[in-house]
Amino acid sequence: MLPLRLAAFLLSLALLAQTPPAPKKSILIQAGKLIDPSSGRVLTNQKILIEGDRIAAVGPNIVASMGTQVIDLSAYTVLPGMIDNHTHALLQGDITAADYDVQLLKESIAYRAIRGTASVRTALMNGFTTIRDLETEGAMYADVDLKTAIERGIIPGPRMFVATRSFAPTGMYPLLGYSWELKLPEGSQIVDGADNIRRAVREQVKYGADWIKYYSDRRYYMKDGALHSWVNFTDEEAKAMVDETHRLGHKVAAHCMGREGIEAALRAGVDTVEHGDGLDDALMDVMIRKGVYWCPTIYVGAYVAEGRAAAGAPIWVEMAKLVEKAFRRGVEKGVKISLGTDVGGFAWTENEAKELNYMVKYGMTPMQAIQASTTVAAALLDQQDNLGAIEPGKFADIVAVAADPLADITALEHVKFVMKGGVVYKN
Repeated sequence: MLPLRLAAFLLSLALLAQTPPAPKKSILIQAGKLIDPSSGRVLTNQKILIEGDRIAAVGPNIVASMGTQVIDLSAYTVLPGMIDNHTHALLQGDITAADYDVQLLKESIAYRAIRGTASVRTALMNGFTTIRDLETEGAMYADVDLKTAIERGIIPGPRMFVATRSFAPTGMYPLLGYSWELKLPEGSQIVDGADNIRRAVREQVKYGADWIKYYSDRRYYMKDGALHSWVNFTDEEAKAMVDETHRLGHKVAAHCMGREGIEAALRAGVDTVEHGDGLDDALMDVMIRKGVYWCPTIYVGAYVAEGRAAAGAPIWVEMAKLVEKAFRRGVEKGVKISLGTDVGGFAWTENEAKELNYMVKYGMTPMQAIQASTTVAAALLDQQDNLGAIEPGKFADIVAVAADPLADITALEHVKFVMKGGVVYKN
């Protein structure tokens, strides 16, 4: 015979198993205009039914059942929550090397993480319901902690896909220029040699990295009208990094600006090119053939150019001009371009959506720019089944603006309504 307490416990479990789950909260959004980036169309007078954290139905004739909360956005333009595929939540702007060094030398990781909680909240309030955070810049695995705190509802913020520490070889990434007698923090994880790199990839994945990021190049210079660079890793090292990452079921983002750095990254088999100022037709053809995505990060180049030129690096002004030429050509050729801003490289007080204005000025239609921040960005993350469109089955990540972003893309710098996973964060 079972002890009385054990019997009572098992009975309570049985009764609990028979108890029906609590009904999901239902919300009906009435949308005046609905931008559908999947089809490139604008629909009018649509209704969006949300059950729990996902979209249940979309159409003009949905009738709300008893108890359904109704949100009236009939005077607004509604679209999917935006995705920024290149952020640094643990960084607060580094126009010059001194700005960067101060953050690593004078701010603790705990303090930077506290500032990071404000950064991710800012992103969410600006309508970015998902971000890919491409390294902590010396703050170790604090991006994993931010992601965890958001997922547990401790702080508000976007869905996060994180790259933790990034990789660079010895002597090729800040902090640099200090006395050799001082042991200073590093802005990334320093690794050399194929075997060490494979182990380091496993370590980052162990501690929560969704993506692996590395620095493919440095030392940018102009020659024959093209942007060139010094390559950081040997082909053997870069290939080992990419192979190990892919073997573990993850993907690789490569910081590469000059032609040599981009070419080396593509040889290694990376999944995304970050920045890519020096892209030309031949390199774009390789990207198209291999299905590699590009995050051009235009705004950050414009933001830091003058400051870095004044600090003795005039090449940044030239690079800001080159990216316009490359971007226009990439749009013409059909390169898969995702929005990525590099916010953190510029201050979080600047709205990430300013990147969209540059994308339109440099050759995209407003609809293409919106697709770059929704459907294309979701596909880069392999999240097209969950994100990037307002469709049944996808997460209820929805934003709204008062003006028409197809007439003026800067309307997306003034988001009035934000929902993530069926929860309203801004209304």
